[in-house]
Amino acid sequence: MADLLLGIDIGTSSSKGVLVTRDGEIVARASRAHETSHPHPGWVEHDAETVWWQDFLALTRELVAAAGDRKLAALAVSGIGPVLLPADSDGTPLRPAILYGVDTRASREIEELTAELGAESIVERAGTALSSQAVGPKWRWLARHEPEVFGRTRLFLMCSSYLVHRLTGEYVLDHHSASQCDPMYDLRAGDWAADWAALCAPGVEMPRLVWPTEVAGTVSAAAAAETGLPQGLPVTAGTVDAWAEAASVGVSEPGDTMVMYGTTMFLIQVLADPRPHTGLWTTCGAFPGTYSLAAGMATSGAITDWLRRLVGGDFATLVDEAAKVPPGSRGLLMLPYFAGERTPLFDPDARGVLAGLTTAHGIGEIYRAALEGIAYGVRHNLEAMRDSGGVARRLVAVGGGTQGGLWTQIVSDVTGANQQVPAETIGAAFGDAFLAAVAIGAEPDITRWNPVASTVRPDPAAVDVYDRFYQRYRDLYPSTKDITHFLAERQRESGH
Repeated sequence: MADLLLGIDIGTSSSKGVLVTRDGEIVARASRAHETSHPHPGWVEHDAETVWWQDFLALTRELVAAAGDRKLAALAVSGIGPVLLPADSDGTPLRPAILYGVDTRASREIEELTAELGAESIVERAGTALSSQAVGPKWRWLARHEPEVFGRTRLFLMCSSYLVHRLTGEYVLDHHSASQCDPMYDLRAGDWAADWAALCAPGVEMPRLVWPTEVAGTVSAAAAAETGLPQGLPVTAGTVDAWAEAASVGVSEPGDTMVMYGTTMFLIQVLADPRPHTGLWTTCGAFPGTYSLAAGMATSGAITDWLRRLVGGDFATLVDEAAKVPPGSRGLLMLPYFAGERTPLFDPDARGVLAGLTTAHGIGEIYRAALEGIAYGVRHNLEAMRDSGGVARRLVAVGGGTQGGLWTQIVSDVTGANQQVPAETIGAAFGDAFLAAVAIGAEPDITRWNPVASTVRPDPAAVDVYDRFYQRYRDLYPSTKDITHFLAERQRESGH
């Protein structure tokens, strides 16, 4: 029988794994749900042992059992990022991991480092302005607020590199993940910015850099005994989940753009050369010689889940109700900034706004307004990419939010763009398996692994409606900014 490829992805609210043949056929799937920790306002954390490693063990054991007598050829992992997990010299975590841009604790340190290094210099060298997404300010926060932990820190791990280290003993990080560790990576040099890394994390050795398509090491005897994986199994370097997701749908050529419908909305556009933009993230790509523009909204699917829990309903019913409502939600506009906003605003104190509400509106209008507000945010980010010189030649929709079709249709109507929907739409783990195949020289063809299943095309009548609403959406944030900032401060004072 053909060898199998194992892909494991650790996400914000769940972990998933797949077993895939060298031809791209999914043999088995597994998933586990988990939660984030919020010990203080603005803090968002994962415990590496109880969330990342225990999910990895559960998924791996289930999938290894599903493999039966078939041989595993390689393993690849991905995970949320960029995150900061300080560890001792053995790789043992010293505190829970500080998550990506949804964790806004380092606002003071962002301002300090920007002033010290210069905003223009940071964008020119690292590719991205400092924001809550940046790792460098969080290192400084750790040194300032938890000096005992910082003093014991010897290794810098992220989600994927933690798993790789625990499986193989190798201390590595992929170039893409490193390029998100602003301002610690020199984008044009393709290496750590040694002086800035030392400024942010003095005394901490940065990991060896490799590409996601390289084998980082092999499963050790100890890891084999704990996981059930065969000793000596090749393990790739891993990467950030969104870039593994992009690989799963063939977003690899300049102009290819992934729109990921998940807990947060995430967009990746492939570039042939770096094009820094103050409102976006410019990074290395998942493949050598490529770059990407990335955008991320702080809350997307999280809002729809909040509404579902608020009314005690289910998604199918809410989607049905929203589908009965015409474009424009009968005069409602929502700003989907329920946890601040990342790109292109970089405003942790932005807040959600629902404008136009009357007693005649029901849950169908409110739910649709949420989907429309997120779609307006997608358009805002695509316009920022265009302003940076990027061209979205092909949009590919992925993620759990593609199910049902309403959300993707609204995004196409708001943006006026076609979206290709591949056969496999929930695919970071699938992308990991693809990267594993590349790493061992299997030369996989992603167009055969995951062909386009359908295309979402905009409705011209809805496009006209949304064009009029979109400008009001853009006006709503600056018109309410002072108010929402005042409210955000009151929320912090109350511990909310």
